[in-house]
Amino acid sequence: MTKPELQDNNYVNREISWLQFNARVLQEASDEKNVPLIERLRFLGIFSNNLDEFFKVRYATVKRIVDAGKGGKNALGGIKAKELLEIITQIVIKQQSKSLEILSTIHQRLEDENIYIIDETQIDKAQHDFIKKYFLTHVSPALVTIILNDSVVLPNLKDSGAYLAVRMVMSNDERQFALIEIPKTFNRFVELPKEGEKSYLIMIDDLLRHCLSDIFNIFDYKSISAHMIKITRDGELDFESDLSKSFIEKISDSVKHRQIGEPVRFVYDKTIDKETLEYLMTKMGIDDTDSIIPGGRYHNRRDYMGFPSLGRNDLLYDKIEALPIKGLSLEASIFEAIKQKDYLLQAPYQTFSYVVKFLREAALDPNVKTIKITIYRLAQISHIASSLINAAVNGKSVTVSIELRARFDEQANIDYAQQMEDEGVNLIFGVAGLKVHSKMCVIEREEGKKLKRYGFISTGNFNESTAKIYTDYTLFTSDQRILKDVNKIFSFFETNYKIFTYKHLITSPHYTQKAIFKLIDAEIESAKNGDLGCIRLKMNSISSYKMIDKLYEASRAGVKIQMIVRGICCLIPGIEGMSENIEVISVVDKFLEHSRVYIFGNNGNSKIYISSADWMTRNIDNRVEVSCPIYDEDIKQEIIETFNISWSDNVKARLLGESQENNYRINDNEKVRSQFAMYDYYLKKLEG
Repeated sequence: MTKPELQDNNYVNREISWLQFNARVLQEASDEKNVPLIERLRFLGIFSNNLDEFFKVRYATVKRIVDAGKGGKNALGGIKAKELLEIITQIVIKQQSKSLEILSTIHQRLEDENIYIIDETQIDKAQHDFIKKYFLTHVSPALVTIILNDSVVLPNLKDSGAYLAVRMVMSNDERQFALIEIPKTFNRFVELPKEGEKSYLIMIDDLLRHCLSDIFNIFDYKSISAHMIKITRDGELDFESDLSKSFIEKISDSVKHRQIGEPVRFVYDKTIDKETLEYLMTKMGIDDTDSIIPGGRYHNRRDYMGFPSLGRNDLLYDKIEALPIKGLSLEASIFEAIKQKDYLLQAPYQTFSYVVKFLREAALDPNVKTIKITIYRLAQISHIASSLINAAVNGKSVTVSIELRARFDEQANIDYAQQMEDEGVNLIFGVAGLKVHSKMCVIEREEGKKLKRYGFISTGNFNESTAKIYTDYTLFTSDQRILKDVNKIFSFFETNYKIFTYKHLITSPHYTQKAIFKLIDAEIESAKNGDLGCIRLKMNSISSYKMIDKLYEASRAGVKIQMIVRGICCLIPGIEGMSENIEVISVVDKFLEHSRVYIFGNNGNSKIYISSADWMTRNIDNRVEVSCPIYDEDIKQEIIETFNISWSDNVKARLLGESQENNYRINDNEKVRSQFAMYDYYLKKLEG
């Protein structure tokens, strides 16, 4: 693994740290011992999908700096933008090469399991007949084929679309080029008829190669070949200033424009002939600031995320049944339960259905008067959205702050926003200059002559799909102190020229850094007084230099700091005189670690927060975020115990040090695979 670049010897470059995270995903694809075979293929798909988004966003951002003629050293922490683009490309080329080696190994293992992925050169007579019929019935009617010539401008190729670049040598020795677009609506893997115990699949790419003669039968050619290419475009949303358009219309237009954004990466089959490659690059205007990456025969390996199960449950992770929460019933009133005490949900180990049940109950309860909720990412089919619409139809006052700029989920949010608006839901489209990333809901219920508040605050999105694969905490509470603050945040959405104060919640953009610094300072003071200063953090990413420097200060004062960071980690632990008291691990496994937890020792009486915020500049300064204190002693203990489980992982934990080489943590302790141990923990809580 390439050693990451350090900035001023105190930080790891953010982009390179992210690439090291994606290397951890690639490690999952190579883990023969702990990851089932088909799941390994799916991790290859996740690796590829992550890389696509990285180029659309982060690489594109650096490229914009280069295109603006700026060096970018200040913005990028000491590395010139053009130099960083070159470093990224070299790392990605090595990672792509590694991913191809892993894919080759997996294919061999699949054949050991009687699963064969064949190409167009391996088709027998029976398979030929099946493929021809499949092509004529399902593929040919939807196919888009672009004939290229010098007098016609090349149409804009779709962002992250996969194309076969076709080269025909005509009977008169002239060359004819064409592109075949592989529609995203196609299943990438076509299951062929089984032969005994043997399962066969062919990729749609190879099916098309087999049928080239059908596609180009009007051309008189001597030879024909087809190689895969893919282009990735700048994923930033650029907004029009047209005052006649609504915010929804502007976002919608920007999402459409993304499909024709500037190219930032061009990947091609390295066996393509030089003539075809040069012709295409000239036609597409690919230049030296774009990342040009020679790849394998197949691109868009993100499609491996949908690799068919083939009925082979033995080659998949065992499915877990999401557990109930002791004392909280889906068949009784959630309001009555949380009136008595707070409850904590950790998905996916416990069922997300409690969140939907809470909103369903609120929609039907005649005593509920108002519902206010923030939404960042909705599922394609969202019971959350339908519950809110149901509440509005039943006469409740429903306010939804919906973030239409949730990257790459904009269209789903736009569609639901329009549905909710049509049904009388009061929509708030964030705050000017800020994304609303907080995850919270508050309802007001008439009890006697008073209005009482109930609600929930989460570390993750209110999304039924991701709740099955993302680990997140959700706190259900009727604590009026917390919910009064939540209600104030909704007032801020409505009148954001006012800056409110909050007694219990820590909020961005106005208070997070100051409040966290105060908590860290208390631990520094404890350490200086000879007591145990202790900080334990779990988050997705840390890249804010101000937050990192504060942790370095705490380390130098003797505060013991344990960090679990899944993704970007610009902090360098274990450096004498700077960070020797900081340890950092990263857990990448079956589920995506998504929860954010801050634990401050406070001389034995821990202060604990769950949060929507990572320690990145955008979360501290440019988003509306909420960190919620945990006051219930049982829940505080639960969070400490679950943090301990994650921290004790010695199967899927990687040590993040100066080199960030993703070495697995190895020790002589009893083996703990934290995500599996976490499920057992909650199972035992039910039995206890």
